[in-house]
Amino acid sequence: MLQKLIRYRYIITLAFFGVWMLFFDRNNLIEQYRVKSQLNELEEEKAYYLSEIEKARKDYNELFTNDASLEKFAREKYLMKKDNEDIFVIMEEED
Repeated sequence: MLQKLIRYRYIITLAFFGVWMLFFDRNNLIEQYRVKSQLNELEEEKAYYLSEIEKARKDYNELFTNDASLEKFAREKYLMKKDNEDIFVIMEEED
């Protein structure tokens, strides 16, 4: 029996090393899967925020290069008006 174990010592050592690396090591298979899924989520968030930045840049350029859009923005967002105008704000009642 001992001779068989000695004969297969490299295979036993390799199997022990494989089990150790898969389940007991700090960078085990479960941890690698968790880190990979977290990385994928963060990359999706990055893509979302990059697209939002592009939209904001486009809106910014449109807003500050066109006087009509700047006036529209000021009227809608900040309820600004000209001297001879009246503003009526209509709010819907919630049931």
